[in-house]
Amino acid sequence: MDMKPLTPGAAARRATRQVNLRWGERVVRVGGDAPVMVQSMTNTDTADPIATAIQVKELALAGSEAVRITVNSPEAAREVPAIREQLDRMGIAVPLIGDFHYNGHKLLTQFPECAQALSKYRINPGNLGAGKRADDNFAQMIEVACRHNKPVRIGVNWGSLDQALMARMMDENNARPDPWTAQAVMREALVVSAITNAQRAESLGLPGDAIVLSCKVSHVQDLISVYRELSSRCDYPLHLGLTEAGMGSKGIVASTAALSVLLQQGIGDTIRISLTPEPGGARTREVIVGQEILQTMGLRAFTPMVIACPGCGRTSSTFFQELADSIQSYLREQMPVWSHRYPGVERMNVAVMGCVVNGPGESKHADIGISLPGTGELPTAPVFVDGQRTVTLKGERIAEEFLAIVENYVERRYGQAAAPSAT
Repeated sequence: MDMKPLTPGAAARRATRQVNLRWGERVVRVGGDAPVMVQSMTNTDTADPIATAIQVKELALAGSEAVRITVNSPEAAREVPAIREQLDRMGIAVPLIGDFHYNGHKLLTQFPECAQALSKYRINPGNLGAGKRADDNFAQMIEVACRHNKPVRIGVNWGSLDQALMARMMDENNARPDPWTAQAVMREALVVSAITNAQRAESLGLPGDAIVLSCKVSHVQDLISVYRELSSRCDYPLHLGLTEAGMGSKGIVASTAALSVLLQQGIGDTIRISLTPEPGGARTREVIVGQEILQTMGLRAFTPMVIACPGCGRTSSTFFQELADSIQSYLREQMPVWSHRYPGVERMNVAVMGCVVNGPGESKHADIGISLPGTGELPTAPVFVDGQRTVTLKGERIAEEFLAIVENYVERRYGQAAAPSAT
């Protein structure tokens, strides 16, 4: 049999243009050969600068590489510079993106300090009015972007699609010998709106490498179809995400299903997971989900990953579940410090297994792993480091002893990478 090696299926990304988001000395690249970026959005009232700055900091520390904030009123626009200043005082250099609808042309013009403090503007062409008024408002926002040298995301949304464009395309469709479905026309209208507005922005003086496009919808198959078509017709960087993913597992599954298909095909340069937070739930969850999608696909690495078995009749104890959860939480909590101190640690794999069936094998394949005893097995837990069995843990302090082994491994393996070489 002629065997061929298995290779990752992701194609070269379509976006050849590269957009730079800047704040101070921080530059976040989007598109080109840059890695897919994870971003998020606050849900605080932007007119409350302290609450907003605190949430931006939380999102940035969780790994969001750009954070979008709502700018919907004069009170909000007035506070954007204060939010930026507070973040700078806290040492949080994450780029801020201003999200504008309806009155963005007025706010950006009336509050130039807001326009300057933001690193990018998000414009929804469908929410800028109708006819000549919409054209004028769009042109005004692009003129501000040019004046302040800021990139723009032209974000088309099926919930606020340009109605005049949609009506015209419906009329054209009705004249076809074999008309498309209404859903197909809507998808086409999204693509046409995004590209047409990008071209118009360029004609108004905005450089082509200062434009990101998005076409947001709520359903998985619609998103896949729209972005496949959009990526085939342009080379602007593309922002991916369902416009309303939903709550809990539904939102996570829908986002993963849609984005994984597109990312595997090389489509997408920045992502946001628009989860509806559960009551009292952390806003940072959407950042973690975005990171885990990219990391489990092998596109990026953000934090050491813990491999753990699901459990079965051989694992009546919940100890391995508790240990896996505590190790994963610990590793993620350490990353703000470890990412600087231990380069490469984000690619580390840790296995926490619950019985002898796959425990030793999975532990050998991981960088460091532990095989805990299942039901009826000897109360011992062999530890494997770099594929070799090293020690066997017993007793009441297995969790503490294994965590100490993990910490020592990180220092030994990745601490050397951070140390300067002798000359």
